[in-house]
This record gives sequence, structure tokens and C-alpha cells, in this order.
Amino acid sequence: MSDTRSPRSELGAFLKARRAELTPAMVGLADDGTVRRVPGLRRDEVARLATMSTGYYTRIEQGRLPASATALASLVRALRLDEAQRAYLYELAGRAPAMRRRSSAQKVRPSVQRMLDALGHSPAIVFGRYTDILAWNAAAAALYRDFAELKPAERNYTRMLFLDPVMRALYVDWEDAGRISAATLRMATADNPDDPRLAALVGELSVRSPEFREWWNGRIVTDLTSGTKRYRHPLTGPLTLECDTWTSPNNPDVMFMILTAEPGSPEDNALRILSSWNTAPAPTTQPADTPHD
Repeated sequence: MSDTRSPRSELGAFLKARRAELTPAMVGLADDGTVRRVPGLRRDEVARLATMSTGYYTRIEQGRLPASATALASLVRALRLDEAQRAYLYELAGRAPAMRRRSSAQKVRPSVQRMLDALGHSPAIVFGRYTDILAWNAAAAALYRDFAELKPAERNYTRMLFLDPVMRALYVDWEDAGRISAATLRMATADNPDDPRLAALVGELSVRSPEFREWWNGRIVTDLTSGTKRYRHPLTGPLTLECDTWTSPNNPDVMFMILTAEPGSPEDNALRILSSWNTAPAPTTQPADTPHD
């Protein structure tokens, strides 16, 4: 007997089958203890993992709405689909899957590290794709933390801002910093909506941080390049610093950030004190962006 269901109907059946194979524990969700009428994940749980509304996901599963490329990429991640399942999902949706290309590892030249070190007691960081921390000077390590103690994959500013309690406590205006960071990350989806690494980062933050999930779903974007940051450092107390950022003229995926204070001001003296606690130059960093198959 032939199967005469439409591709959109089959797509819905395929999504149901895949979510039935997963449990909340398997995807990092807490089980609320309610009796489940169906095995596996509920629609609202899949929607939460895929950072979309429950109504939007429901319409896709019911065949009432075509799935966008961004939605498909999110569902691939949320449902833990393998390569064959991913290809089948895109085929049912009538879309060619984006090619998974090996991401080029980002590195900084030794001359860039020397430039950061030459800034002395002014904290400076070089960010790569998706706010990966590629390089920093000793002053930045003294202000934030020694990034060299982290694994390369953990050196992500947005991830630390939302998930690291020490980083979170450092910011007086943490909510403002969080919104700006989420908005900056959202800007990256315009050029790379199907990047599996971006989807993995957004997925982890959406599951583990309710604040990120709210601000991400608000779809706020920003290209803020300067401003003021306020910190409460355990060694020096309150610090108000000027922040300036700019994009590398040779690579739009690389951004520089420098924090400064008025010479001779209490903040400037505090930065000098902080730097004296960490006088060793920052090591040459390994790329925070690991290759993907």
C-alpha cells in the first residue's frame, strides 16, 4: 500500500517520531513531574529548545506552516538529529540543507598580542565569532579572570556572562550587559543562520538561562561600539570605565575592546593596582573556535 501523505504531513509525523525518542533529561530539561499523555518531549519543550514559540512549532508539526531555514536548523539541534535525519528533514521541507563546512580556526597574530600587552594597565580583549575570546592582556585577566585557566571552547564572553556567577556578579548593570550581549549575538544570525556552532551556543544559553531566552526571543539587535561599563570588583570596589570597540579592518569576524579611565582618576589608579596583581603577560591563545565536520 503506497503512502500518499504530503511531504508537509510527513514532516510533521517525522518531527513527532523524533521528539517521542527524547526525554527531558536527555536534553537538559527538568521534568516537572506531570503525567505525560505521550512519550518523549512535549511540543512546548521542543519549542523551548529550538527558541521558537509553541504556536509556531505546532503549526509546523501540523503541516499548517512551512518551516524556514532558520527553524529547520534549530529543530535539527533541538531534536539531536544525525546527518541522515537532517538531510531527510530538509528534503521533506523542500529546502536544500546548508553545507556543513569546516570552520576555520581563528587565531591572532603575535603582533596583535604585543599590541594588547603594550596597553599596560588598560584591559583589552580581542573577540572572534560569536564573542569568542581570542586574546587578552594581563589587565583584562586581572579585571575579569585568567581566561587561560578555561578550555578554549569555554572562552566565550556571552556564555560566561550568563552562566558564570563570578562574571555575573562583576557587573553592576548586569541586565544591560546581558541584553547587549544577546543582541550582539543575534546580529550574527543574519549572516550565519544555519551555523551549527551558533545554534549550539544559543541552544545551551536558552535552556540554562531564562534571561537569555527572554531577550533572545525578543529579537533585539545592536551594533553598539562605545559606552560606559560599571563593575564591582572584589579587590578595588566600584569601577566605572569607558569602553570602546571596533571591528578589524582586515576581518569583520574580529573585534577589539579596550577599557580606559581618565589618567590620574581613582579608576585609573584602581586599574594600576589590579594590573600589579597580574603582571605576567597573557599567553598566546589557542583558537576558541574548534573545527566542525
